[in-house]
Formats: sequence, structure tokens, C-alpha cells
Amino acid sequence: MIIDSHQHFWRYEPEKHSWIDDEMKSIRRDFLPEELAAVYKENGVAGSVAVQADQKEIETAFLVELSQQHEIIKGVVGWTDLRSEELPGNLEFYQTIPIIKGFRHVLQGEDPSFMLQPAFLRGIGLLKKYGFTYDILVFPHHLAAVKELVRQFPGQPFVLDHIAKPYVKKGQISDWAKDLKELAAFPNLYCKISGMVTEADYTKWRPEDFTPYLDVVVKAFGTKRIMYGSDWPVCLVAGNYTQVLTIVKNYFSSFTPEEQASVFSGNAIRFYHL
Repeated sequence: MIIDSHQHFWRYEPEKHSWIDDEMKSIRRDFLPEELAAVYKENGVAGSVAVQADQKEIETAFLVELSQQHEIIKGVVGWTDLRSEELPGNLEFYQTIPIIKGFRHVLQGEDPSFMLQPAFLRGIGLLKKYGFTYDILVFPHHLAAVKELVRQFPGQPFVLDHIAKPYVKKGQISDWAKDLKELAAFPNLYCKISGMVTEADYTKWRPEDFTPYLDVVVKAFGTKRIMYGSDWPVCLVAGNYTQVLTIVKNYFSSFTPEEQASVFSGNAIRFYHL
């Protein structure tokens, strides 16, 4: 069984989705569950965790509504303002909606200091009480701050999105690898093997480009704290779904069936309580 731990849906709006630049113009359109269900059927994927792509409460409601209509959505990672004074009430409300498993903020678009401001830390500190996970979306230059964030909340389930977006296109690995190894020392932190093709050259990447990065991730986290994710439809700017899945499948082909089951479904099921 395969669970895709990271994908997105949207009804495209130029202002809302302004992060989709000209280089990514091929995904300037709607992406909804009917299309993904067909892709999953072709690739033997059982379902997904749908992750926020817009930082408004209405985004969470949008994903929940889709989940009520489409069985492929097994969990939702939404958005709520962790700095809000109304956060306790919001989390109490979201706790009544079982499909919501956790939350995310697009930290990659913020200064590293954003995640260490008192109001944000206060919000992170409330998540465990209500049973929510937290997805960490960052670039490598954020990782020093991520270490401090995770250190402060040893009981909070965290997952690092997109292996922290190493600079694959530039072939840079050493500083990222050092930071990742240090982060993996925190047992409450998982890592998603996702979003790799969009950190490489969109048109010239080769599967072997990702092997050194996957080696680092697996050595650091082991096979019990990593999970496959596609980052569909963002991945489509650099490759189709089958190509993205095949990179990961081929890498793990020599691992035991138990290890492969953990990476492709078990860890996501356990982390998100799917």
C-alpha cells in the first residue's frame, strides 16, 4: 500500500497563488481530487494527506470539504494562525473534525526568526494538547532556527517537509547534511521524502542526482521516521507523478519489505493517525 503524505489542491487564482511564477506557469490551473484519483489509480496509491497551500482559515475549510466528497483524502494539514489570541478556541473547534491531523505555515517565506517569536512558540506549545502535528516547510538557511524550535517542544510531533529543500540544482549538500543529521537527533521529528524534483534543474535532472541526498536522509532518520510524498501538483513542473514515485521506489528497492512498507505507508499512518 502507498500513502502519499504530501499533496495539494487548489482552484487557481492569480493573486492567491502568486507564488506560482512564470517558470511554473504550467500549474496555473485548477487541481482537484477527481484528477488526482485517476493518477493514484494508475500508480497504485491508496490515498493522501492534503496539505495547505494558502494561509487563510478558509483554506482549511476548503480541504475539509473536499475530504467529505473524496475518499482518497485520508488526512488534512490545514492552516490556522498560531499567533492568534483566539488559537485555543480555534484548536478546540478543529479537534471536532477528525480529518484534520495538523497544521502548517509557509515558513520558507519568512525570516528564520519568525518561528522563534514568542507568539508563534506559544501556538506551537498548544498543538500537542489538542492532538495536532506540525509540518515544517523551510529552506536550508532556516535549519538553525528549526533546531531551536524542535528542541523546545520534545513531545510535539513535527515533520520536515521536502527534506528541507536542499539545493540539488547547485549540487550543494554538506551544510544541509550536517544540519539534517543534528535535527534527526530529536526523536519527535520525522522527514518527508518529497519535493525533490523541484529543487533540481526542472528539465535536466536525473534520478541519480537525488541519491546522495536520500542517503543522508535515510542515514539520519532511519526507515521509521521518513515518509513518501509526491508534492503533486507542484512536482508537475519538473516531472510526472510516476517519475516522482519511481525515484523513491527505485531507491528503496533493495530495502526489506518491512522497511519499504514503513516508508510508503506505515510511518505516515502512524504520524498522522490516519
